[in-house]
Amino acid sequence: MSGRRYPGTPRRAVTAAGLVMVWCGLWGSVSIANLASGLTLSVVVLAADRGPTACHVIRFRPLPRFAWLVLLDLARSTVSVAIEIVTPNDGTEEVIIAVDLPATGSEHVLLLSASITLSPGTAVVDVDRSSGRYYIHLLHGRLSDSTAAHARKLADLACEALPTSSPMGVR
Repeated sequence: MSGRRYPGTPRRAVTAAGLVMVWCGLWGSVSIANLASGLTLSVVVLAADRGPTACHVIRFRPLPRFAWLVLLDLARSTVSVAIEIVTPNDGTEEVIIAVDLPATGSEHVLLLSASITLSPGTAVVDVDRSSGRYYIHLLHGRLSDSTAAHARKLADLACEALPTSSPMGVR
């Protein structure tokens, strides 16, 4: 055996073990078949990996802040929509706003769309990837400015927690 070292081998082994555990968790049991298929799948996924890039970095300080903000949005959204449903008068003034978010690379489009949609009374209806502009439907038009600011905060935290290979501010 040669003395050649493969950088990241312990990290890949831990990643493979984690993927196998997730695979078994998805199937709901640990069996020989699940372990074998999970190991096979993790080897294929890791073999397709093109090596370390800026996209594989996770920053663990801003990630909990991002997750906490999304969880708070989910709770607020649930309460806000429930109140809107049970109140006899209609307090909605629906609008669609355009919000320019920082360039986050295509990796964040789905994450940000889902996160923004969890904000109270909002839904992302379209995204222009080339400009970074998100079109957001609001139940309450009077909250346009605060919703736009909140969407930018979500985008900033996502960029901090999960940086991409595309630099910030470049579209």
